[in-house]
Amino acid sequence: MPLARREALFLLAGTLAVPARAAPLQSGVTASAFSFARPEGGSLALAEQAGKPILVVNTATACGYAPQFGGLQQLWTRFGPRGLTVIAVPSADFGRQEPLDGLAIAEAARKNHGVTFPVVAKTSVTGPQAHPFYRWAASEKPAETPRWNFHKYLVGRDGHLAAAFATPVEPTDPRVIAAIVRELDAAG
Repeated sequence: MPLARREALFLLAGTLAVPARAAPLQSGVTASAFSFARPEGGSLALAEQAGKPILVVNTATACGYAPQFGGLQQLWTRFGPRGLTVIAVPSADFGRQEPLDGLAIAEAARKNHGVTFPVVAKTSVTGPQAHPFYRWAASEKPAETPRWNFHKYLVGRDGHLAAAFATPVEPTDPRVIAAIVRELDAAG
């Protein structure tokens, strides 16, 4: 086969392969595709919040960072009326620091930290057993996955991850507030 023809076939084959590699990035999957089990039964579908920002935080009531529940409640109180949803996702993945189960988790968060935002059922957020939302989030922002309790994902109005904040970043940190305000002010 002449060299020019071989090069043309190689280029054509390479061109045809590009869309297949790019497809996962353009799959159209957004946070609206996921739901979390509620401890009282039923589920909390993120599709119900489509077009609004959602702050999803893996939590643990026995963690040294548990006082962040208070900051999350401040965000819910301040920005909830403007459309922000805050969701606590209890997990025992890090240090088994969520010893409670079911409704006891939400009750402890309410009693000890004044939490009124949704607290879903205990869920795995890492590894092969991770909830599908967390596997999706890891594919959206692979370098920004939870490494401990109170990792925060901000889902934007478009349903994609707008930001991620590591455990030590307080919920009321100016960077978190700026990201939330940016999403709330974005055309919806």
